[in-house]
Amino acid sequence: MSKCVFITGGTKGIGKAVAACLAKSGYQLILTYAADQETAINTQKELQAEYGVSVSVVQADNSDIHAIDTIATYLADNDIFLDAVVMNAGTTCRDSFEQMQYKDWERVFCTNVHFPVFLLQRIVSRIKKGGSVVFTGSLMGIEPHSVSLAYGVTKSAVHSLVKNLVKFLVPYEVRVNGVAPGFVDTEWQKNKPKEIRQNIERKVALGRFCDPEEIAEVYKMLIENGYFNGEVVVVDGGYSYK
Repeated sequence: MSKCVFITGGTKGIGKAVAACLAKSGYQLILTYAADQETAINTQKELQAEYGVSVSVVQADNSDIHAIDTIATYLADNDIFLDAVVMNAGTTCRDSFEQMQYKDWERVFCTNVHFPVFLLQRIVSRIKKGGSVVFTGSLMGIEPHSVSLAYGVTKSAVHSLVKNLVKFLVPYEVRVNGVAPGFVDTEWQKNKPKEIRQNIERKVALGRFCDPEEIAEVYKMLIENGYFNGEVVVVDGGYSYK
């Protein structure tokens, strides 16, 4: 019987890489996207064609807490039970400290912290015993973030969530872990100016950005290794080690 994984923000970036990695191993996929339907449909077709697995896409914006109802209803209506959940969708606000507005601070917190917490509350009973939840944290939740205060603080909160959720998920026999990526070569990073990329690469001991496929393998490990619980795995290539 094939396994099923649900991934928020699973149609591009790290989420798509994780989806592809799991699809390669035969997992059926349910992926959410915020607004870009064209990209979502293209990802769906691409993964289905390449790996021959079932891929569903659901429009659900993590910045809108009401989208939790959309997800919960979809799972209930289709009587879907999950082997794993990847809470990957996230956002940032790059306004300066002096210019940042409360509504933007609140949006980042809703997307990165509030939404996944209350989504998990709604769907935890649909995660099979022995299942797994993996959160996407960030190196910027560990190292001071020089650009986005809201992002750094919310990702620190995500790391704390991983630790604190462990005991709350014990009754469901569900494990919870996190991945704290450093700089991953997704489209967002590829579009950065050359001088900024080079500055980052100089701070990484391996001298390069992480390939999306490399980070995806860590998510797969956390999903499938039954003794990982309450861990936040940092994957940064040795950031600031030279």
